[in-house]
Amino acid sequence: MAVRRPPPQVAAPLPPPPQPQSKLTPLPANPAAVQGPRRLEDFRNERREVQEGGRTVITEPGRVIIRDPSGEAFVRHDEMERFRFGARDIETQRVGNETRTIVVRPDGTQIVTVLAPDGSMLRRIRRDPMGREVVIIDNSYRDPRAVGGFYVDLPPPVVRIPYDRYIVDAADAPPDLIYDTMEAPPVDRIDRRYTLDEIRYSPNVRMLMPSIDVNSINFDSGSWEISPDQAAKLQVIADGLNRAIQRNPREVFLIEGHTDATGNDTDNLSLSDRRAEAAAELLTQQFGVPAENLTSQGYGSQYLKEQTDGPSRINRRVTIRRITPLLNGGTASLPPPPPGVAPPR
Repeated sequence: MAVRRPPPQVAAPLPPPPQPQSKLTPLPANPAAVQGPRRLEDFRNERREVQEGGRTVITEPGRVIIRDPSGEAFVRHDEMERFRFGARDIETQRVGNETRTIVVRPDGTQIVTVLAPDGSMLRRIRRDPMGREVVIIDNSYRDPRAVGGFYVDLPPPVVRIPYDRYIVDAADAPPDLIYDTMEAPPVDRIDRRYTLDEIRYSPNVRMLMPSIDVNSINFDSGSWEISPDQAAKLQVIADGLNRAIQRNPREVFLIEGHTDATGNDTDNLSLSDRRAEAAAELLTQQFGVPAENLTSQGYGSQYLKEQTDGPSRINRRVTIRRITPLLNGGTASLPPPPPGVAPPR
């Protein structure tokens, strides 16, 4: 059951994720060919911890973890790494205060990601070889009521559908139910459009949308590697995602990573975030789900499926949630409003 978690005590924006140490360059389409460490122990010693503005900020290769005095913790990473696989070219431009990264695919399609000075995403656009554009994510409107620009304090939604349709177990669900869940409307009223960070870090915003627990794949303790026999189990999920995106090219799905309750909170946040990213990479590389229609986020052990403090393969999982109506204010079939414009109420 959803609960109302305490809002962050520090109302400053979250620090940006670590920037790449070198220029982004294309990588082979098969990520296994360039796969680096897949266990936390391989780089745990590289962590650095500092105090910033009342928060504890921990940096490690590819991640920053922020601990708020309230007890809440958040993890951030640079999503552009996922877009390197199979790219023909990658170009980064500075336009005013914005940073634009343009990933060119072999067929000439461009994926344009526009970042604000603080590292947060403003827009993500798909531009086809003819120059026609589809705006997939538009974060240019910021509601001043959001704490730090990333947290929205909402009450839990009122869920009026059966629980097994609100949280669907992929292992037991037929393909049509998985697809229907990927197209399902919000379970409660959406008052406005939300930014991607507001969705990532505000649990009761996310809970407005049904989800699919991908309990057909699990992870070894301390690892985010997905073995070939586990990867094959994602076929029905990928089929549903591709079908939904073909119907509406603006669909966006959040891949959520989770851990069991063993280990410390820092390890678990990092590990869960890497599990979510690994699942998103695999869905794109093996099953052709467009990378720009996916985003990923880790939540550590905050949302246990099996209530135990011990090791649990059931808790080491990923969840998939359609977030298009949250990004577009409940008008998922329509394009986003012009940049910087609030939706009609």
